[in-house]
Amino acid sequence: MKRTTLPLLTALLLSPLAALCAAEKKSDPAKPNVLFIITDQQFANAMSCRMGQQFINTPAMDSLATNGMVFTRAYAANPLCMPSRNSMFTGRYPHETGVTKNAEAKYAFVDLGTYFNKAGYETAYFGKRHLAFDVSKSFKTTNASQHDTVTLADASAFLAQKHTQPFLCVVSFMNPHNVCELARGQNLPDGPIGAAPAPDKCPPVPANLAPQQDEPDTMTIMRKGYHASKAFPVGNFTPDQWRQLRWGYYRLIEKVDAQIGAVLDTLRKSGQEDNTVIVFTSDHGECAGAHGFNQKTVLYEESARVPLIISCKGRTKPGESDKLINTGIDLLPTMLSCADIPIPQTLPGRSLWPIASGQAVPEWRTYIVVEDNMDQAASIGPYRPAAEGRMVRTERYKYCVYSHGDRRESLVDLQADPGETKNVAGDPQYQKILLDHRALLTQFGSERNDPLSGTLLADDVKPIPFTSSEAGKKTNKKSDKSIKHEQM
Repeated sequence: MKRTTLPLLTALLLSPLAALCAAEKKSDPAKPNVLFIITDQQFANAMSCRMGQQFINTPAMDSLATNGMVFTRAYAANPLCMPSRNSMFTGRYPHETGVTKNAEAKYAFVDLGTYFNKAGYETAYFGKRHLAFDVSKSFKTTNASQHDTVTLADASAFLAQKHTQPFLCVVSFMNPHNVCELARGQNLPDGPIGAAPAPDKCPPVPANLAPQQDEPDTMTIMRKGYHASKAFPVGNFTPDQWRQLRWGYYRLIEKVDAQIGAVLDTLRKSGQEDNTVIVFTSDHGECAGAHGFNQKTVLYEESARVPLIISCKGRTKPGESDKLINTGIDLLPTMLSCADIPIPQTLPGRSLWPIASGQAVPEWRTYIVVEDNMDQAASIGPYRPAAEGRMVRTERYKYCVYSHGDRRESLVDLQADPGETKNVAGDPQYQKILLDHRALLTQFGSERNDPLSGTLLADDVKPIPFTSSEAGKKTNKKSDKSIKHEQM
């Protein structure tokens, strides 16, 4: 009989143990599940845990806040669906992915589902997509419908199952995005909410309903262009109409909150709640009258700032954090960190898990940059205005600069003027602060290979007139660094 060599014998003896170890690793109960819940078009403060219950009641979102960390200064990478979502799922800035507006694009970055698949997680995605990659190739379980009722049913069925592996489950709801159709007087895609009551029974108009004092003419022209479009028919809205729209907006948030509550109830009944980290956010906000705008795309707070709660009973520290967050770059490393998956050093963001779990974080960034590309306006006169922009948010101030206009900058003291009612960029008393923020944007452009930042600041931010709908396109090319394949 042929003798078995020692190395082969050792391998045979160890192979069952190796298989067992692999199986244990695959179903390691210490690995938490991750439930990523996304709403669409929800402003950061539009929850009853933030604004009280006089006009809105969101018990599901409030329950997440009760058990988790609420990040009060979280901003979208770009206040528009596709740019924001593609950034959240890749951890890259919009100028790096090349997705700066609601248009298809291709990039070579690794996405959230792929990271978790390779780490042995069961991955599922339900609901709205608006992503530039094929979700079905990155997530093992998906659904085709993007209606919220179907999203709820499919996500609940998945969560109710027994799982032998930890899971990453994305539940992406459409609402309160239906406020777009509400403003246009159209049927709501995800079902009616009833007729608005008399205006005096509705929420008041926002205190910053009027255009910003001394606003950049960029924004004056873009407002006219948006109001000229059938997609944004609010140019002649009366205060009473704005009040009724805001009533409807809050009802849509309550509607999706009830669906979130049903998802959380299923998770609870499945016995997996205590081992599931829940990340809740929205892709961007909704102006609902702020500065005369509805919808998103602009860099005002109501459009750019989003809700963000990280919650896990017994693991997260309930409270609030005012750290400056960019959800487009910070959520991916956060979820990787939760799952103990190595975070690639090439990612520009930081994990929020240490903050959420109550660890001491002595140093944090002093500013964030938000990008935008306003290209949805209709023609006004001989041209259709379009403009790109960059926003620098520091502890106290917000600086914005745009690609077109005679006066292209704004600076707001958010501590003294949280409604952004006055642009002080031209005030000599704020000259040093203005220059400091220009310097931060220059630094960002250099560090993140963003050529538009330099273009915006060139020649002492000289006037650049609006000329055509092609404005700004030449500055929206991906850099060589941004299209290289990432290594897992």
